[in-house]
Amino acid sequence: MKEKEPEGERIPTRSDVSWERAAALHREGQIEPIGLECQWDHVGTHCLQPEGRPTSCRHLNDSWHDLDMAPLKANLSRSYIVSSTAACSDREIFLLVLVCSSPGNRTRRDAIRQTWGNVTDTAGYAVLTLFALGRPASEEAQLEIDEESQKHRDIIEGSFIDRPATQTQKMMMMVEWVVTFCPHARYALKTDEDMFVGVPSLAGYLLSLTQLEDVYSGRVIHQGVPDRDPQSPGFVPIHQYPEEFYPDYCDSKAFVMSQDVVRKVYMAAQEVPTSVPADVFVGICAKKAGITPIHSSRFSGEKHISYNRCCYKFIFTSSSMKEDELFKDWKETSDGKDCSLLETYYSLVSCRVLTYIDKFKQFNLDRIKNEAFHFSD
Repeated sequence: MKEKEPEGERIPTRSDVSWERAAALHREGQIEPIGLECQWDHVGTHCLQPEGRPTSCRHLNDSWHDLDMAPLKANLSRSYIVSSTAACSDREIFLLVLVCSSPGNRTRRDAIRQTWGNVTDTAGYAVLTLFALGRPASEEAQLEIDEESQKHRDIIEGSFIDRPATQTQKMMMMVEWVVTFCPHARYALKTDEDMFVGVPSLAGYLLSLTQLEDVYSGRVIHQGVPDRDPQSPGFVPIHQYPEEFYPDYCDSKAFVMSQDVVRKVYMAAQEVPTSVPADVFVGICAKKAGITPIHSSRFSGEKHISYNRCCYKFIFTSSSMKEDELFKDWKETSDGKDCSLLETYYSLVSCRVLTYIDKFKQFNLDRIKNEAFHFSD
């Protein structure tokens, strides 16, 4: 039990201290937590389970502390069309959000900028959202990106053509950029442009962690199987990855890494084949660094979670969001009205049931379309 506060003294708030000091004070019971101190997990299990805490089986040596990125900084044009090197500067960013985007999807980027990507502060901690993309195929599209970058200054554009085959390259670009230009970001969230991200709930979860390193958390995929079909765009040759299964990794739709994990992934990346999918690539790098991914069902993965206000205030992500949904859901969830523990519990049950009903409806619709297609033959 926490002792009574002596008269004349004030319990510090998170705005009084750095995130490192805040984490220490929180562990000692000297600072109040953010929002709901939930010991629940999200839709995807029959019961709400306690969330895991970060673990690690081994570490890379301490060289990840002292990476020399000077050569890259001296030759920016080789790696980036737009580098946005001043976006972080030397600021202490608590949560850096990197959104994987396609060059032509400016409308979606604008929707994110006006909704969850507009969050720059949560409980006194800095949040920064940037967009990562490869080069478009046309010069006209490049001029539009240049104009967009000048206006918003939130774009990181690699020198490679943006296409399905270069998504792993895009992932490596993001990792490299964080290590080089945002080394003071405590956590980095990778997500996709079709996602809803509950920034306050994710930040609250990260602030509640008692272990500050080796954080690699998302919706964990267990025993993923390499694509061995030579005709498939995702083909992975046996000589490049001979194992039957991939190591556990976090689904690419959204996952978060602490700064040390980003650096360890960067170091391990030289030994990992780029032919594997981007999320698998990070998982293999993490395994080489001795880092175990932490599963949280509050990350939706590829699922679209049926909307409920208290549910969306609790989960971290929802996939396949339409733009009108994004605006409506964000407006309602950011109204400042908190949800009680009971409201949160029942909202999660409701979300789960409605999500599976929607999935069943879609399954039946797809089946009807398929039968109609074959009937016409």
